[in-house]
Amino acid sequence: MERLQKVIAESGLTSRRKAEELITEGKVKVNGEIVTELGTKVSSKDRVEVNGKPIEKEQKEYYILNKPRGVVTTTQDEHHRKTVVDFIPTKARIYPVGRLDYDTTGVLLLTNDGEFANILMHPNDKVEKVYMAKINGIIKGEQINKLKDGVEIDDQKVQATRVKLKKVNEKANTCMVQITIHEGKNHQVKKMFESVGFQVEKLKREKVAFFDLKDLQSGEFRKLTPKEVARVYALEQKENSH
Repeated sequence: MERLQKVIAESGLTSRRKAEELITEGKVKVNGEIVTELGTKVSSKDRVEVNGKPIEKEQKEYYILNKPRGVVTTTQDEHHRKTVVDFIPTKARIYPVGRLDYDTTGVLLLTNDGEFANILMHPNDKVEKVYMAKINGIIKGEQINKLKDGVEIDDQKVQATRVKLKKVNEKANTCMVQITIHEGKNHQVKKMFESVGFQVEKLKREKVAFFDLKDLQSGEFRKLTPKEVARVYALEQKENSH
């Protein structure tokens, strides 16, 4: 027996959080009856319908993509721009785990496993996101400390775990800064630098948890190994055991 929201998420239809919303909104039926109770458990014999359509079990697929610039992090785009899903030839309904801006490049995971996505998107100490930012101007120790102590963006305090000045170009008045964060709010890194007086000119995500780009060129992808998938699920166990 498994929780209803988990079964819906595992069908590849949507994330677990969205599945919970669908349940509380009365859009889910089990064996023909509307169910709004979140803790409801179902077995593989139960017929589950979402918005009047039965859900099907889908084979889980997991990918890592080196996202290029000028590509949108979504499954479809109303302006017919290229999306991250277009890079991966699969019939599965995969979707990106979290977001990268249109002009941001680097590590992006895609899957049809709602629980896997949730573990990586949920802000916790085990899932670090490492970015390399090219910013205008030369950052000083005082501003680096501010980013580490915490800055306010969109009425919320966020902080960097680590900030390292990697390279300085005096002539162009720019520098390269590596910044590590745990959350993944919209435009977070750009807004954090803005809060201490810098514009981000280029941004690349180098790492999410233990996933990095290794030999993947821009636009290239690979499937995750079963071992890598298991390591992600182990992160949740660690978090729950605290």
